[in-house]
Amino acid sequence: MSRSTRSTGSGHSSIIESEEHTALRAAVAALGRRHGRGYDRETLWREAGKLGYLGVNLPEEYGGGGGGITELSLVLEELGAAGCPLLMMVVSPAICGTVISRFGTDEQKRQWLPGLADGSRTMAFGITEPDAGSNSHRITTTARRDGDDWVLNGRKVFISGVDIADATLIVGRTEDARTGSLKPCLFIVPRDTEGFHRSPIEMELRAVEKQFELVLDDVRLPAGALVGDEDAGLLQLFAGLNPERVMTAAFALGMGRYALDRAVEYARTRQVWKEPIGAHQAIAHPLAQAHIELELARLMMRKAAHLYDAGDDTGAGEAANMAKYAAGEACVRAVDQAVHTLGGNGLTREYGLASLITAARVARIAPVSREMILNYVSHQSLGLPKSY
Repeated sequence: MSRSTRSTGSGHSSIIESEEHTALRAAVAALGRRHGRGYDRETLWREAGKLGYLGVNLPEEYGGGGGGITELSLVLEELGAAGCPLLMMVVSPAICGTVISRFGTDEQKRQWLPGLADGSRTMAFGITEPDAGSNSHRITTTARRDGDDWVLNGRKVFISGVDIADATLIVGRTEDARTGSLKPCLFIVPRDTEGFHRSPIEMELRAVEKQFELVLDDVRLPAGALVGDEDAGLLQLFAGLNPERVMTAAFALGMGRYALDRAVEYARTRQVWKEPIGAHQAIAHPLAQAHIELELARLMMRKAAHLYDAGDDTGAGEAANMAKYAAGEACVRAVDQAVHTLGGNGLTREYGLASLITAARVARIAPVSREMILNYVSHQSLGLPKSY
């Protein structure tokens, strides 16, 4: 691939990347600017799907772009930088699309991938449980065989977009016939399946996508609902979690860039004394620091996406966790400094920054807390002993 130097759509940072990525970034940024902060999710989702952006990571033979998480994360980052992030991109094409394209049966690929690629179908992802939290080994949702069927029972919480998704990819546990121990497996549960109940969770967070608690009460599924190999569930699960972390980093980076751009624009023009407030180091230096931290986080995100797309799941695991951590921290600080730069105006609806104070915390908390990432790095990267 030929390579060129470019500036991002916001014009405030530069990085070396391919001409194809530069063109994709510019096109997505233009789409984002047309919709802006007051965007309608359904309209933007349809347009992004029609243009091929939602399925840029999925196989060409199923209507996707044939790219990888690198390209998909670029799309989400640029939409976020324009103020109109599509949170379901983290779930539908990144987690579910990746898992199905890598491990699904031919029938599952034919049934789901074309729709996930063009946005006409959406899939949610259900892993978190009330008593398990970040410990996936404590998942209690079980799946047992009943003839040729599977029967699922359990609960899930904080599951995004179940009301707009055609199905949810549920993480359950099946019993190993040889050892009797439980092992994770993935099942596609259509939205209207009998016994599959959802109830909204009231959130302070202002977001287009709603959060739900799920109850699976003797949910009966055909054998074809199981994704991939029953004995390879853990491998398949982490094949979806690494893209989730990369995409969460992209979500955070886009939000941080959006907030920083608003603050820089304000600091250039807001004049209280002789010079605009951006001329004063007390304003300029924190904004410069936020810019640096966002750029550093982006580099780690690109490394993680590159390793994943190259098939290095182990290397990608470390980098994806680091990218998610770095981007979450950079996003929170960028948003906080942006609001502080605008002062009282930063809390008004007119400038659209106050709601980001809550939204920015998502990247620190979900899909895994920063403390659990520090645990991962201390154990896996540094070889320190575990406390749990």
